Formats: sequence, C-alpha cells, structure tokens
Amino acid sequence: MSLLKVARMGHPVLRARAREIERAELKQGSMQKLIDDMIDTMHEYHGVGLAAPQIHEGMRLFVALLDEEPSKDSDAIAVINPAIVPNGDQREEGWEGCLSIPDIRGMVPRFTDITVRALDRNGKKTELRLRNFAARVAQHEADHLDGILFFDRMTSMQSLTFLEEYSRFHSKDDD
Repeated sequence: MSLLKVARMGHPVLRARAREIERAELKQGSMQKLIDDMIDTMHEYHGVGLAAPQIHEGMRLFVALLDEEPSKDSDAIAVINPAIVPNGDQREEGWEGCLSIPDIRGMVPRFTDITVRALDRNGKKTELRLRNFAARVAQHEADHLDGILFFDRMTSMQSLTFLEEYSRFHSKDDD
C-alpha cells in the first residue's frame, strides 16, 4: 500500500466537479489499489473520510468510516457515484474539519438523516441509511465530489477556529 499526497485548499482539483466512474473501471486492479491506498491514507492522517479529489483524482469516489461512532476497529467502505437524499428536513450544526484544510474547524449545518445510493467497490448498487455523525461524514465527502469545501456550507464564520483553540475552548461541546 502507498500513502497518497493530499491536496490542500487552493488546489484547483478541490473546486472541480468530479467525473462519474464506470462499473468496468472498478474491475481494474489499479482502481482497487487506489481504493486501498485511499483507506490507508485516511487512516494515516486520522481522518474519517477521504474523497478522490483530495488525492488529486477527479472522480466520484470517497472512502469513509460510516459507523455512528467510528473506532480503530471500524471498517472503511468505498462509495462510488453517490447520490444523497435527505430523509426529512432536520439539520444540525456540528464541528467539521478536513484533511485538505489542516488544523481548522468550523460549525456546519447538515441533514441528520440521509440515504446514500451508490456503487460499492465491486460495482454493486448499494443503499445506506445514515444518521447523525455518519450522515455528516457522507455529506462532507460527497461535497468534495462537487467541488464544495465545508467553509462553503457554514452559515457564519464566527465559529471558524484553529484546531489548537478548538481543543482548548470547544471540544467539550462535543461531549
């Protein structure tokens, strides 16, 4: 496995709409290796999700830990060509960060209950019902596929903070 270079805010790949992936592409060994390398890279940088544009690949793919409370034992899954459908109108603000915007956090409103329709890494159609944190992760990663960063979803820049200050003053908000 290889660790991949993560694109940082300002790189054009993060602002472009990614292309759909054909099922036949998923059968290629290079695509399966890319998925495995993305999972390894996500774990290396202590992320809970990583989208292909973040590793300089403009395709509609992300990997993520979609358990309600991810742990070191959680399995990452690949989500290809996702379509996100909110199950209701309820949204909640929550803290987000991003591997492409290191050491910054901000409050972002997201739907709390969604369905994700996508392909899995083998090209099989899948449907995931996600709530709360898992729903937040999927929406954040899917935004990357449309060239959207979490800053773009914030309703106010008042919560924008460096990680160090977040840890000192705000992380207790998560309890």
